Amino acid sequence: MTHLSLRGFDKELERRLRELARRENVSLNEAALLLLRRGAGLNEADQSSASVGDALDRFIGSWSAADERRLLKSIVACEA
Repeated sequence: MTHLSLRGFDKELERRLRELARRENVSLNEAALLLLRRGAGLNEADQSSASVGDALDRFIGSWSAADERRLLKSIVACEA
């Protein structure tokens, strides 16, 4: 695994990084990696995360855009 050193953290970024680490109960390094992955738009499902995302799709399936439109059309009357 590659090692990378980062310098130049301003006070606010450091505060938020420490806050994330504390909230997620992870190290500062893990919190920094989490933020980097999010910022890069990488999938967090492969990482330890509290969110489920699309991780259960293979078990319960997923909806197509057409399925979503049919469902939303069918429940319009219920929203009135």
